[in-house]
Amino acid sequence: MTFDEIMAKVKEMAAGVDASGTDFLAVQVNLTGKNGGVFYVEVKDGKVSAEPYDYHDRNCALSIEPANFVKLMEGKLDPVIAYTTGKLKVEGDLGKALEFSKLIKK
Repeated sequence: MTFDEIMAKVKEMAAGVDASGTDFLAVQVNLTGKNGGVFYVEVKDGKVSAEPYDYHDRNCALSIEPANFVKLMEGKLDPVIAYTTGKLKVEGDLGKALEFSKLIKK
């Protein structure tokens, strides 16, 4: 999957997420390697948005290969296992990263 395809899928997913119970959350996703890129997902006022930009006031940043991120979104890769095996790296608030992973599984 290309970065643009992943971004489109994330935006589509963001439009359908019920984030009414989630406080403010800002996560930057760094897709590494081939087809990599940077985007952020923000939850604010119960709405989820995703844009292909750096987010400097983020709660955390995730670094993951594009193929593994797609597996994460599809529920085929457990975020805790991905983190403990080194497939997913988290910079910042680990609790917010876990909250993000639960949000994308909804």
